[in-house]
Amino acid sequence: MAMKIANKGVGRVYSTESGKLCPDCNEPAGQCRCRKKTLSPHNDHGVGFVRLMRQTKGRNGKGVTLISGLPLDGEELQKLAKVLKQKCGCGGSVKDGIVEIQGDQRDMLEQELVSLGYRVKRAGG
Repeated sequence: MAMKIANKGVGRVYSTESGKLCPDCNEPAGQCRCRKKTLSPHNDHGVGFVRLMRQTKGRNGKGVTLISGLPLDGEELQKLAKVLKQKCGCGGSVKDGIVEIQGDQRDMLEQELVSLGYRVKRAGG
């Protein structure tokens, strides 16, 4: 006899109309409400780490520090980027949810992000 495997809590994961769906609330991934509630920078439930990395690729050898994995979006991310740029005394920008700070500022940014309550890891070499 074949054993029947129960799919507990598994619903639709993709729709041709809206693309990827949230497995918890079955809303389109961009409109998911349940995940946004859990993405607080100050929770200790293992949401993830903020990654700091240095990159020179495509910049003629000039390095930038990239900050990815911040659980913020839109205007909140712009405000945090502004604070971090002022702290470092340099320029930068926000592109595709990743904050770019000019120069190798990993040490200062790590201290600042930890003081704001984020869990920080250095990524890359």
